[in-house]
Amino acid sequence: MKTTMTTLFWVGEPDNDDNDYITNVCSYWDKDWQKNYGGVDDPKHRKGYFPAGFTPRENPFYVALPYGEFLKDGTLKRRLPTIVPWYSEWLTRKNRNVPLLKNRWVEITRGKRVCYAQWEDVGPFGENDFSWVFGSAPKPRNTYDMKAGLDVSPAVWDYLGMRDNGLTSWRFFNAAELPNGPWIEITTASCNNR
Repeated sequence: MKTTMTTLFWVGEPDNDDNDYITNVCSYWDKDWQKNYGGVDDPKHRKGYFPAGFTPRENPFYVALPYGEFLKDGTLKRRLPTIVPWYSEWLTRKNRNVPLLKNRWVEITRGKRVCYAQWEDVGPFGENDFSWVFGSAPKPRNTYDMKAGLDVSPAVWDYLGMRDNGLTSWRFFNAAELPNGPWIEITTASCNNR
């Protein structure tokens, strides 16, 4: 488990001073993220763990970690075989258009609360922190504001009982071992749309 400052973000979050003017209308993997999700995942207007006003088409339990697998030209980064534990599994797939990192499950812990979510975006504030995400770096490279190493969705935020930015612990988790919970009501299986 890695412990880090954790911050809130959401599908459709506008760019403003709080997020260094980075919009979340699109994600690292999905240029139409808000549209494909079904709307804005507004943290202030909720119906349980779902956004009020619509049922999302993708999992409302999602996170962002500060690493992405592509170079600017769309090719895979060369270090991937040595740092991504499931790389060889991905190589054996017939359809390599399935992203290597997107939709992977993580377990997030805060106190006695444990939540599960899918990796759907890259951040906070970086996409090249492989030492933090996959290696043994004790903290993320992020030096902006709270120096967070994990962004979580409103559903994760609420499930963990967070009211402000704070420390959580996280690790990758095997989808076959997921316990029952609200995180499996709707799961995301969509591929990238870069």
